[in-house]
Amino acid sequence: MNHPARATDVGTSHEAALHLIASGQQAIQQDRAAKAVQQCPGLTSMELARATGHDRYMLARRLPELLESGRAWRGPKKACEVSGRSACTWWPVAPGENLALVI
Repeated sequence: MNHPARATDVGTSHEAALHLIASGQQAIQQDRAAKAVQQCPGLTSMELARATGHDRYMLARRLPELLESGRAWRGPKKACEVSGRSACTWWPVAPGENLALVI
């Protein structure tokens, strides 16, 4: 599981990140974000927040983690219906499509 604080963040951010991991909240939030993407594929993080009621910033933090773990993929950009700005879309990974090729 990745560490949700950057190396350049202050100590309190690292403490918060460790708490997020130790408490299981990071995994819970990742599951919520993955479910949101499965229920509403092809939306931006702001659109997902509006459609699901989840916090936009939680989604924006967890979605790249899902990308890293192969649970979601970042799709083409589009005009976000919430912000009006260009933003990437998020899509679920079909079962079996996230398996690494073994040679």
